[in-house]
Amino acid sequence: MYSFSPKLKSTSIILLVVGLVLFAIGFFMNKGLTTEKIEHMMEAVHASGHTAPMHSSEMVGPQDHAAHLEHAELQVHNQPLASLHFVAVFFFGVSCAVLFFYCIQHAAHAGWPIIITRVMEAIASYIPYGGAILIIMMILNITHNGHLFHWMDPELTDPESAHFDVILFEKKRFLNIPFYAIRTIIYVAGASFFAWKLKAQSKKVDETKSKVEYQFLYRWAVGYIVFFGFASAAWAWDWLMSIDPHWYSTMYIWYSMVSCLSSGIAVIILLSVYLKKNGFLPQFNDNHLHDLGVFLFATSMLWTYTWFAQFMLYWYANVPEEVNYFFGRFQHYSPTFLPMLIVNFLLPLLVLVSSSIKRNYKVVTVMAVVVILGHILDYFNMVMPGTVGPYWKTPEVFVLVLGSILFVVGLFMFTVLTALSKLKLIPTGNPYLHESEIYEYPF
Repeated sequence: MYSFSPKLKSTSIILLVVGLVLFAIGFFMNKGLTTEKIEHMMEAVHASGHTAPMHSSEMVGPQDHAAHLEHAELQVHNQPLASLHFVAVFFFGVSCAVLFFYCIQHAAHAGWPIIITRVMEAIASYIPYGGAILIIMMILNITHNGHLFHWMDPELTDPESAHFDVILFEKKRFLNIPFYAIRTIIYVAGASFFAWKLKAQSKKVDETKSKVEYQFLYRWAVGYIVFFGFASAAWAWDWLMSIDPHWYSTMYIWYSMVSCLSSGIAVIILLSVYLKKNGFLPQFNDNHLHDLGVFLFATSMLWTYTWFAQFMLYWYANVPEEVNYFFGRFQHYSPTFLPMLIVNFLLPLLVLVSSSIKRNYKVVTVMAVVVILGHILDYFNMVMPGTVGPYWKTPEVFVLVLGSILFVVGLFMFTVLTALSKLKLIPTGNPYLHESEIYEYPF
């Protein structure tokens, strides 16, 4: 039985509190920015020669100085909510992707990962808490206390308005506030239900050691795979791609999901190695580590494929409505956009390509941390350009982003390790447990 150490508990609470304090400081710094200050920021951006629009809304409606200033004010005041949004969506996606990985193993009747079953269940315990943050943010947006999704502005779908946007008018059957709110609740409630049900069924298998109950666990796992397949695609549309609803990509849903899946496997590695090194999970060995390393390497390469396929096809086609998404990032987010390929692709490729290196605890653990940080940066690049635009190189954004990351990481640590302390680490009722205990990679 794992015991949540007081030291780690204090660390998670400190991260949570420090994150809240930093976020509050950044929030008040942002609210203190006057119209005159924002106008100076806008003029500095225009004077730099980088004039590529960061959002499709900038190309619709009046194009005079007043309109540009209005856009700039909205983007600057989006900083607090945008900073929390990308972190909240990322960690919710990570916990859901871990549950997806867990269900794939059960659906495939895989024996090797049974030792880390409870690790994956504990990570999935974050889902309702991460979902609660997203529902609160959804309420802020639909009540117009947040402006991350400009399609929520009723003027844009009013044919009599000077800001009328015909593309959003055509899309309003899907992109409308009531349907968006319902979908968000379905994603959160559905994922939370499956996380609870799968944990409860797994516990029942342990108690009864019944193959009939294990069959029910298998069926619920298949059910979640189906739910995740549809929901992860739809929340990528809703929470990420609809930030810039003029732009679209057929690869985006896979791209955003694989980013979370790769990070989820990295989190599994970190937690499993932590339990191993502290004597709580001695059954975990370098063969299990090797296979997790294989998945970490494979998902990193799959992420690279989806990133490149999305980017290269659009860039080569050179369709203005599509390529603008990337061009604005080249101009305004050059320190983060392409450099993230180093941590998300190049480092995993160079380090994890060797089979023997995947058995090295230190190397694989370091790479797991690198992958998580790289994909947090990836989500930063998904959300911030369309919400904050070029106004991100400011002290307020640094404080807000750091505060958001520390807060969510602290909450994630606290909920996951608390859940783990309530679980029996070895699933003794699972019929594949012995196979996992004696598992040895043949090469």
